[in-house]
Amino acid sequence: MIGSGPNGLTAAIILAKAGYRVTVMEAAPEIGGGTRSAELTLPGFLHDVYSAVHPMAVSSPAFAEFPLAEHGLSWIHSSAPVAHPLDDGTAVLLERSIAETAANLGPDGAAWSELLTPLANGWGQLRHDVLAPILRVPRHPLRMARLGADAVLSAAGLARWKFHGLRARALFAGLAAHSAMALEAPLSASFGLVLGAAGHAAGWPIPRGGAHKIARALAATLASLGGEILTSSRATSLPDAALTLCDVTPRQFLAVAGDRLPHRHRAALARYRYGPGTFKVDWALDAPIPWRAPGCARAATVHLGGTMEEIASWEAAYRGAPLVILAQPTLFDPSRAPAGKHTAWAYCHVPHASEVDMTAAIESQIERFAPGFRARILARSVLSPAALEEGNSNLVGGDLGGGAIDLRQLVFRPTRRLYRTPLEGVYLCSSSTPPGGAVHGMCGYHAAHLAIADGKRRGLAAGP
Repeated sequence: MIGSGPNGLTAAIILAKAGYRVTVMEAAPEIGGGTRSAELTLPGFLHDVYSAVHPMAVSSPAFAEFPLAEHGLSWIHSSAPVAHPLDDGTAVLLERSIAETAANLGPDGAAWSELLTPLANGWGQLRHDVLAPILRVPRHPLRMARLGADAVLSAAGLARWKFHGLRARALFAGLAAHSAMALEAPLSASFGLVLGAAGHAAGWPIPRGGAHKIARALAATLASLGGEILTSSRATSLPDAALTLCDVTPRQFLAVAGDRLPHRHRAALARYRYGPGTFKVDWALDAPIPWRAPGCARAATVHLGGTMEEIASWEAAYRGAPLVILAQPTLFDPSRAPAGKHTAWAYCHVPHASEVDMTAAIESQIERFAPGFRARILARSVLSPAALEEGNSNLVGGDLGGGAIDLRQLVFRPTRRLYRTPLEGVYLCSSSTPPGGAVHGMCGYHAAHLAIADGKRRGLAAGP
């Protein structure tokens, strides 16, 4: 196994459960990939280096199969999953209850309920198909058909069709913008629908003690099955193994596999496109963020973008003020900072590999909805797209999603072979394979099950 991100560790666990002797090679000094935590600012202030809030992790069918709670993973749910403040001093809240969410959407409440209720009520089944390759027969075709009818639309188009008021449109736009797609792009509505349904049905929780608790629980599960992890162990070539699964994006796989790949496949991987970059800032704070809208203090995640039109302008062309996606974990998990102190985590999308310093723009957007925020900053840590990639080579150009999203790269990700490669026994299992980005382990889950099935056809005998 090359790479110890959530997908790599999930794949390793599936292989170990099947009887394979598994070794994980991790280039970094610590495990976790996108699920790491560190004291980025001041001693005693624990920050999530990459991912912070995990709606897909708590919804993951793969993680549900593992005894992660027995290995120290527990979830903290804020009373409202998401808050979206507006310039009138109020905030739109995505509540766990659809009825309570609808109640703060004015005349659009009924439309929100009509759109999200079937998806949220069926989320326990729907998540299996959402977190799977598109090109396979869904387990629950009727539920997927209901989702798919709206998911193929653009987020802005769906919001304009379904909602008439500023509040519902803004809330949906903030959810959909996690796609890092233009809100006028086809398929961008799917992110708003999926994240909204997941928020209502399962929540947007944070791991108690930090994102690294996810990686540690996965690693402990693997160790209980006899698996081994080697840190500071960079793979420079494909190892000699019956099966090799690679939790890397196409760029790193090309470097590792080299001339062993046929020219045509190398060319296909080289054409793989990466998405927008990310500019991230963490803060150590002397006190909680002073939100103008009190409801923002109820949510672990806050979307700072104003109206749908403002968000759409930024996500399409980086014009105006950025959409800032912010997490405030210490309001709900005080163990991450000294007594009375707090942390905050935020990012915005930027052009791929952008070198523009967005620190001032991000802090200004927070000040817009929380006057006095800057006065509470004790220290900050800034991670540009280049710094993100330096810390995690899978984040090419600062792309958190493992590749750009359009119809082709959603269906054929990264190539028509999906997880398979032309090399016998060698598979890809990173976020550059279906179902794509986010912390859920399902790329590794599907790749590992495919590798096991292929291995049986080849006559491989699992076990020592």
